[in-house]
Amino acid sequence: MLNHVQLEKLMFFDIETVSQSAAFDTLEEPLQKLWGRKHLFLRNVELEDFQTSYTQNAAIYAEFGKIVCISCGFFVGNEFRVKSFFGEDEKEVLREFSTLLDSTKYVLCGHNIKEFDVPYICRRMLINQIPLPRVLDVAGKKPWEVDFVDTLQLWKFGDYKAYTSLNLLANIFTIPTPKDDIDGSMVGQVYWQEKDLERIVTYCQKDVVTVARLIQKWKGEDLLKDEDVSIIA
Repeated sequence: MLNHVQLEKLMFFDIETVSQSAAFDTLEEPLQKLWGRKHLFLRNVELEDFQTSYTQNAAIYAEFGKIVCISCGFFVGNEFRVKSFFGEDEKEVLREFSTLLDSTKYVLCGHNIKEFDVPYICRRMLINQIPLPRVLDVAGKKPWEVDFVDTLQLWKFGDYKAYTSLNLLANIFTIPTPKDDIDGSMVGQVYWQEKDLERIVTYCQKDVVTVARLIQKWKGEDLLKDEDVSIIA
């Protein structure tokens, strides 16, 4: 599988997002009202109030969330180099990532990037008034014109009935799980309550390495060893 894919031409990446405010009560009043409308369309809304639904769900919507980390990975010979952009200033994080995309010709690769990561980044770039890099400017393009490698879409094989998590794929293919410390549902708490952005960055980097190993597994190649992974400051 994936015999046509060259690992050295892929940029593996993942993002981590949190709500724009630590809690619903600290959100600006116009956005509180707009979240109230959004709240009505969420599943199990009868089990939650506005505050709870905001804490649990706001991070996955680009209109109510923000990006705190983008991690990227590249194969360079036998080495896998990982670079992360992170910080409190989302605009700077996005600007640095945009500069990287404009200066390279890699094919983007990740898990569920077509439905989540790429749209989220694009929306947050527009909100922060950052021009979209060419590789992300996919509006109006047909699906076969978008040159992304999405492991979720590959695993579906045309089946659109269900979502398969990266953690599940890692387990069934006997790849070290990236969820050995925290998972996506805990990122907001780690960011807002624990103030531990470094922990989130580490988690994001593990996701990137896991996707790279998954692609290797599907190509029938030996998996990256931990000692082959280099974190670039």
